[in-house]
Amino acid sequence: MRQSPLAAACSDFSALPRLFRPEEIADALGCSAWWVKDRASRGRIPFTRVGRAYRFTAEHLAEIIRLHEVRPAIAPEPATPSVRMVPPRTAAPSARLRARRPRRTRQDDFDTTA
Repeated sequence: MRQSPLAAACSDFSALPRLFRPEEIADALGCSAWWVKDRASRGRIPFTRVGRAYRFTAEHLAEIIRLHEVRPAIAPEPATPSVRMVPPRTAAPSARLRARRPRRTRQDDFDTTA
């Protein structure tokens, strides 16, 4: 009895990558499974689709970590001390600000009760 090529290829499961569920990826990343599914549905993180389910490989997990890695920005050393120069005030006359009357007082002006 001869074995089909597909059955022969599937008999060696060690060649297939392990697929992780979104819940397992969420546990590894320390986030919710909803976040993993949402990012996958928006195409923001790599994934494999098996039927209607999202599945992830170890390579996908490593790439997700790389995508969300934040490195500190290296700021160049300032050549001169950063002292902000404030221009001197000119003696221009300014209009004096007045506060509005409170609303409660303004409504009393329009009271129509006798």
